[in-house]
Amino acid sequence: MRHPAELLRNALAAALAVLWTLAGVSAYAAEALDAHLTVTGRSTIFELTMSEGLTAEVFTLANPYRVVLDLPDLSFRLDPSVGQKGAGLVSAFRYGQFAQSKSRIVIDTKGPVKINSATMTRLKGTSAVKLAVALMPIDAQTFGAGTGAMTHSAAYEPDAEPATPDESEAKRKPHSKPVIVIDPGHGGIDPGAIGANNVTEKTIVLAVAVQLKEAITKSGLYDVKMTRADDVFISLDHRLKFSSDNAADLFISLHADSIEEKTAKDTIRGATIYTLSSQASDEQARIMAEKENASDLIAGIENIDRGGGDQVKNILIDLLKRETSNFSADFSHVLAKRLGKAIAMSRIPRRSAAFKVLKQTHAPSVLVELGYLSNQTDEQQMLTAEWQSKVAVAITDAVQIYFNKRTASKP
Repeated sequence: MRHPAELLRNALAAALAVLWTLAGVSAYAAEALDAHLTVTGRSTIFELTMSEGLTAEVFTLANPYRVVLDLPDLSFRLDPSVGQKGAGLVSAFRYGQFAQSKSRIVIDTKGPVKINSATMTRLKGTSAVKLAVALMPIDAQTFGAGTGAMTHSAAYEPDAEPATPDESEAKRKPHSKPVIVIDPGHGGIDPGAIGANNVTEKTIVLAVAVQLKEAITKSGLYDVKMTRADDVFISLDHRLKFSSDNAADLFISLHADSIEEKTAKDTIRGATIYTLSSQASDEQARIMAEKENASDLIAGIENIDRGGGDQVKNILIDLLKRETSNFSADFSHVLAKRLGKAIAMSRIPRRSAAFKVLKQTHAPSVLVELGYLSNQTDEQQMLTAEWQSKVAVAITDAVQIYFNKRTASKP
């Protein structure tokens, strides 16, 4: 027998599909033209205006409380600041590409809510339609695990555990080039940090990643791959699996930081290089790891605890204490020197914390925070092609030094 929550969720999606069909809307690519919140009594209504109708799936999630709307391939023509401020029951909302040919809107709520109604109306005299989702507050007990409970469409489950170093070595072809995986952080519905001028982290790191791939590839010595090459969301598990499936020899994750404290925005700037450790090197590193590890929740993926986490963590850390951990530290050291000659570095340029994306049992890995979008100087520099090129060249130099050293050390 199907779970009542799943039946409710499917009924909402089916109801919306019928409404749009009756209104004569098409299933082709549409544009989002406007999005805003309206508070009426105890109800908060999320309204989305689209150039034409699309079939949608609407459901809620807990831990934290969210409302998720999934739609096929929707182009968002919205002001970048839309959704940053909430109203009523909603604290904020965000939007973007969730996967190929799939868009997603995630609405953060201040507490448990129910979807009181989901309606669509055609705007008079146009082909545009308005989707309205009305939310009402409920208590936590009534909410339970949310209408997304007992389903897995909102959660990515890897097909297999990440490979061990021996398994990754077996995947590699004899005499093949070393594989370098570049991981532009965030993407799609997850913008990452947002600067004062609405510059998004996901845009900066992808621009740097493209230049970095080109620079490393030019040497002809390496096989370079990217976890994402456009503005699409990739889960943390998927990033890890991509690295494992491609038998990476080195994993470089690119990010950009941001801080909220107004007094520190003008003074704190520069790049920082992180490696994996079970204990954070300092409080700032711990906070940074927690923020980056929350990427999946930001994108509306269920937080599923499958149990045995501590045992898996211990196995991973044990492996990383050996050769892989040492190689990560070696590359971090070389990279800090090369980047330090090209761009500004933070006060403590090398740190460590429990970043999920760095749990690479098969490959040395680093996470590079290129600078602070909250700092005007850093933000302006990161936007320029010249600065991005400097970073790409510096990282490429570090890669060559690192692999030359490893080749020389082999018998």
